Amino acid sequence: MGDLAGAPGAPSLAPGQSFSGLLLPGLGEIWVNAAEAQEWPPRRRFTIGHELGHWCVHRDGPSDGAVYCREASVLEEAPATSAGRPARASEEEEANLFAAALLMPARLVEREYRRDREFGGLCGRFDVSGAAMGRRLRAVV
Repeated sequence: MGDLAGAPGAPSLAPGQSFSGLLLPGLGEIWVNAAEAQEWPPRRRFTIGHELGHWCVHRDGPSDGAVYCREASVLEEAPATSAGRPARASEEEEANLFAAALLMPARLVEREYRRDREFGGLCGRFDVSGAAMGRRLRAVV
């Protein structure tokens, strides 16, 4: 869908904001921003993985409603912290970690990194963005 703001029950967004993806657990559906998916196919894969993370980790949480993820929520990069330490994992960060593990399993990333450390090649083999691969490499190697 092009503009997810028209999705069932979508909350209002500030001007200039958009949704990257959303999870409708009652329908068992994941929706992805079509324009973003067309422009950045690896980001589309990450957004789908992120929404699957919400399904697997958060669907039985306190809110059984839809999960709407603004573009800034579906980050392929680690969030910056003022003290240089990782922030406590929020539901969004947990969904990002799930997506990274799904798309770039640690064992496979380690094996491919040992075989060939060419960064662009790693991104291509896993079909992920440089931001996502950089974050995953920092986490597993």
